[in-house]
Amino acid sequence: GSPQLKYAAGKLAKALKETGGKCELLDLAKSPKKIDIAIIVGQADVKFLKPLLAEEIIDKSHLGEGFRIRRIPTPSGKVLCVTASDASGAMYGALDLAEQIRTVGLAKVADRAVNPRFAFRAIKFNLPWMSYRKSEALSLHTETCRDLAFWREFLDMMAANRFNALTLWNLHPYTFMIRPKNFPEACGFSDKELAQWQTFWRGLFRMAAERGIATYIVNWNIFVSPEMARKRGVAAYSKDWSYFGSGDTSDLVKRYTRECVTQVINEYDDLTGIGVSLGERMGGMTPQQREDWIVEAVVAGIKKAKRPARFIHRAPFSAGRGSGGSTDTTTEKLTRKAIETLGFTSPVWVEVKFNWSHGHSSPRLCIVHGGKVSDAYWKPAPKNYKMAWMIRNEDFFILRWGQGDFIRKHIANNGHDYVGGYFIGSECYIPAKDYFQKPDKRINWRYAFQRQWLYYMLWGRLLYDPKTPDSIFTAEFDRRYGPDVGGPMLKAYALASKMPLRLASFYGATWDFTLYSEGFLAAAGSGGKFDRSSPFISIDELIDHKTLDPTYMSIPDYVSVIRKRKPIAPERLTPLELADALETDSRTALKLTRTVASNPNCKPGPLDFEIDDVRTWSYLGLYFAEKLRAGVALETFRRTKAVAQRAAAVKHLETAAVHWASVVKLTSSHYNNVPLVHIGKRKFSWESFTRDVRRDIQTARNAK
Repeated sequence: GSPQLKYAAGKLAKALKETGGKCELLDLAKSPKKIDIAIIVGQADVKFLKPLLAEEIIDKSHLGEGFRIRRIPTPSGKVLCVTASDASGAMYGALDLAEQIRTVGLAKVADRAVNPRFAFRAIKFNLPWMSYRKSEALSLHTETCRDLAFWREFLDMMAANRFNALTLWNLHPYTFMIRPKNFPEACGFSDKELAQWQTFWRGLFRMAAERGIATYIVNWNIFVSPEMARKRGVAAYSKDWSYFGSGDTSDLVKRYTRECVTQVINEYDDLTGIGVSLGERMGGMTPQQREDWIVEAVVAGIKKAKRPARFIHRAPFSAGRGSGGSTDTTTEKLTRKAIETLGFTSPVWVEVKFNWSHGHSSPRLCIVHGGKVSDAYWKPAPKNYKMAWMIRNEDFFILRWGQGDFIRKHIANNGHDYVGGYFIGSECYIPAKDYFQKPDKRINWRYAFQRQWLYYMLWGRLLYDPKTPDSIFTAEFDRRYGPDVGGPMLKAYALASKMPLRLASFYGATWDFTLYSEGFLAAAGSGGKFDRSSPFISIDELIDHKTLDPTYMSIPDYVSVIRKRKPIAPERLTPLELADALETDSRTALKLTRTVASNPNCKPGPLDFEIDDVRTWSYLGLYFAEKLRAGVALETFRRTKAVAQRAAAVKHLETAAVHWASVVKLTSSHYNNVPLVHIGKRKFSWESFTRDVRRDIQTARNAK
């Protein structure tokens, strides 16, 4: 009777049939036939197998969403059993079994016992309607994101990769879901249009529940619908949903919000919960006033609903009345006290942006939204909430990425007892319509997230079980592209994909537009200090900028230490050491791609795009390496007037330009010039920044 088990059994049956087997689905309670494979949930299912089994098979070691696969002796032979304490665990076990059958065959299925590392494994998905930012790069996804066929594929991917929460974000979701009973004018849709929207939402939430995926709607505050703003004369900024500044805290807006929250929960049985942000349109409010508004408008709405709903509370973005981002211990203590008095029976997820908008940087927690964070949220250990790290990706949207060791180290460093899980996702990118790729007969995917299958597989599987071996990922490469592809491809990805992590660790960034690693861009720039006619990170900006990770040495700090002949602490990474590491890894990755390309067993076609993305990362790594060396030489020249250092800087930048040309050659053959939220109306391509690459050379030649 469980929809999750029906889903899992269907996937398992498909795997058996694909590998030449025959399959009949039986009900343990009704079938007298011999059973070869059993999916068993808790003690309720065990009783049907008691006559067959020689031992107890469910024990307390099976936690929520955990499973065990093993062959159990029976009087008539052995039964291959997937056992779990809940339906989600049984589903994951059946999916694991299906994967093993495809990879090694039914006879070689290995015994496995797994419990999830984190209870909360979420994807952050920004919606293209009433979106946080306005851009063609977001709005072009509207049709795709209204299509349940897209969501079926996306949710299948989530289930296969063990993600168990889908969080859907926009400024004001409610009037896309309901016609508020006491504010009917707030919904601008006709009855027919609203019915279509409601069919969409119910279908989406139902499909998610069938796959064991919790669903949350998350919004920013304080907003109403544009129709409500016009007809009631409140929250005028909601007419065009501009998100920065003070908000309308009137009793009318508060009551409207509260009633919307209650009605949405009541009308959508499969919706799991609500999330809130204490930031946008809360300018001018003190931290206490912001918290009070959330409690009186949103939390009160949740508590008035006919059923319980779960709650995501984002850590406040500002410790003062401003909206730009700041932190202090007093605000963190205030927030903690408020959360501890909310009275929810299930744990609250407290979301914190790990290293602000650039989670793919250092695995060391350096900053959150607003700056440094104290230990007030987790000392002493919380009792009614768990922290959930937000790993934002504002750094690579086009190129495929895969660096499993970074994820494993991240979990090892930051998976404390007070951490309940992770979010992964972007603010400025929606993984729906693939508008990057030029038409090509080799394409075998339909949606953007399918291009980046390795990114989702690594994050999802490792959040579920950090001990997941690389063999799981190499087997998936082999399944997709042919034997002996997985080993060298996974290693090549791991080496080449360090480039954006290293750039974001070296070039300290904060909010979204302060860095876009795959483009070598920092649209927000470094203040008024440099020419910002281009968002490209110039040689001068690379030299001048501070690092994010304190173990990385900036170029000026390194040159100062060398000139003064001071010792460098062994844990510090110098710019030249970073350059050497980048070059070594990039050249090794390039060599590995040649190995894959020459493999006579690999399937031509889609693999070509994977190889070219690894090569692109590698040439970006070589470009970065030469630019670091040039930066050291140029800074040394400016301090010492040693002309040889200026000549060295020019030479390194000329070599860097050659590597950039390789990036352009690879990407221009595959990718369109595309809209990018970071740079406004300008279209992005690597080729369009060639002039900036050449300008760096002139900067070095003209250095005084």
